Amino acid sequence: MGAPLLEVQNITVIRGERPALRGLSLRIEDGEHIAILGPNGCGKSTLLKVITREEYPLLRPDSFVRIYGEERWHLDELRHWMGIVSNDWMARATRDVRGRELVLGGFFNSIVIEPYHEVTADMRARADSALAEMGVLHLADRWTDELSSGEARRILLARALVHQPRALLLDEPGTSLDFAAQRHLNELVSVQAQQGRTIVLVTHHLSDILPEIERVAFLKEGQIIADGPKREMLTSSRLSELFNTRLEVVSHEGRYALV
Repeated sequence: MGAPLLEVQNITVIRGERPALRGLSLRIEDGEHIAILGPNGCGKSTLLKVITREEYPLLRPDSFVRIYGEERWHLDELRHWMGIVSNDWMARATRDVRGRELVLGGFFNSIVIEPYHEVTADMRARADSALAEMGVLHLADRWTDELSSGEARRILLARALVHQPRALLLDEPGTSLDFAAQRHLNELVSVQAQQGRTIVLVTHHLSDILPEIERVAFLKEGQIIADGPKREMLTSSRLSELFNTRLEVVSHEGRYALV
């Protein structure tokens, strides 16, 4: 087995005046599929930003963050190893951005293509191939603010995959999607899991959790409070405790829902 995607040891991240993560430790193997589940404000998005180097923990002798075994990365190189699906990207896009341009921005970690960006014919071909794989090539020239939520998510997934990353990180991918759009998005992500990409999903929606995800970690108040196989974690009693409310869970063919 090679180096894990992620090893974090005893990290604390401060946002504003309070800790978003508190003494958190977690290991995610290369090729693993994991969901990190927790209520709003528990630190899920902060953890993803630690992985992508948008946030940094406090510097302490007993803590570290290693990605694929390395503690130091050039950000441009790191982002070619990981594809990120985050609603932040669509929120930052404007009417001046078309679908293809947003996908091409995945090569440069940008929203728009700037004059100094050298877009090659190969990049354009790969962008169109990613759009076609997600079933949205017909939206390549559409302004991003004209897209439905489901269309936008598929373009974001094309953007995340355009450089063929080793891991796919998803931040609340099902937010604001209707049932059909969410099922379609889940099916597209399942294909990526079946092809061997590491899947790291952070969410508070059970419907985001794919059949291919084998492991679930609970994050609450900035700490991992439980971690184990999906079938043992996604029970009514454990989820009720995590979300501090009475919940009833049903499952069918690897999918979970609340009733």
